[in-house]
Amino acid sequence: MTTATRDTIQALPRAELHVHLDGSLRAETMLELAREGGVSLPAEDPDQLALAMRASHATDLVDYLRRFEWTLSVMQSAPALHRITRELVEDHAAEGVRYVEVRYCPALNTQGDLSLVEAVEAPLQGLSAGMAATGIQGRIILCGLRNTDPSLSLRIARVAVDFKDEGVVGFDLAGPEAGYPAHHHLEAIELARENGLGVTLHAGEAWGPESIRDAVERCGAQRIGHGTRLHEDRELEEIFRTAGIPLEVCLTSNVQTRAVPSLAQHPAGRYVALGIPITLCTDNRLISGTTSVDEYWQAHQHLGLGWDELVRMAREGFRAAFLPESEKSSLLSAFEAEVRVLNLPSP
Repeated sequence: MTTATRDTIQALPRAELHVHLDGSLRAETMLELAREGGVSLPAEDPDQLALAMRASHATDLVDYLRRFEWTLSVMQSAPALHRITRELVEDHAAEGVRYVEVRYCPALNTQGDLSLVEAVEAPLQGLSAGMAATGIQGRIILCGLRNTDPSLSLRIARVAVDFKDEGVVGFDLAGPEAGYPAHHHLEAIELARENGLGVTLHAGEAWGPESIRDAVERCGAQRIGHGTRLHEDRELEEIFRTAGIPLEVCLTSNVQTRAVPSLAQHPAGRYVALGIPITLCTDNRLISGTTSVDEYWQAHQHLGLGWDELVRMAREGFRAAFLPESEKSSLLSAFEAEVRVLNLPSP
């Protein structure tokens, strides 16, 4: 039986379904882009900047999100978006991820000269460059923002549909959650779904299970980003179990945003035991100071999940991908083949 170690987790093929482009820059790249653009950052050394950006002492989700003002300040040009996306794909490949869905809100990258369309084209080109350099697969999810006028979400959804054959596979709602129900953006969500895009909505992170219920029952979400507070509604929890609705769980960021008091108290272990599909994700690699390997290791160390449970969560990542069945089947077949090799008994 394979033992869960950082090395075996590194070797375990994984899918990353919930990672924000604007929360996952390399600190070195952020500094270089800031110098080129004359932007001031909270530190001038990569290690110090990484520490300054880390949200270990955030008081809540809103405080956590304030750090995006710095990252977005260097993400207002096509070359910057291309580079950051390419590097994010490369970073995932380096730690054993085989498939990644990168999400972001393109409206936040139009503070300079870029149009909404250009703010989608550049990351898609960076994604392609990263895939060509590494051999892994990647796609894009475009996000609307809960706390903005629904008309903006509709514009973003229309652009997502326009690019659905060029690498955009899903639509999401991100941003502050409490007081901003997903159904306010229902027109955008329905447009995305009716045109064949996957729908995953942030819910149950900074608001209770009523937010999750709204996302699933009123908005038809196929996956839920976070879903941390699902356990507070046992009837809804059972719906997720029987319907097999996947949760994109981000352990480290949930502690940082105060969605849970500690890693040991995270309900993901309960969800795994109940059979609710769970896939572990990083959320924001720079701001949370984490990697895919880190998240799986935390699940093992703090939630007591063994190798079989980690493999199950990795498998769920591929099953829940917003891909055509043929592509998903190919990734799953490769996954099962690699896992069989990892599970060979030691000589």
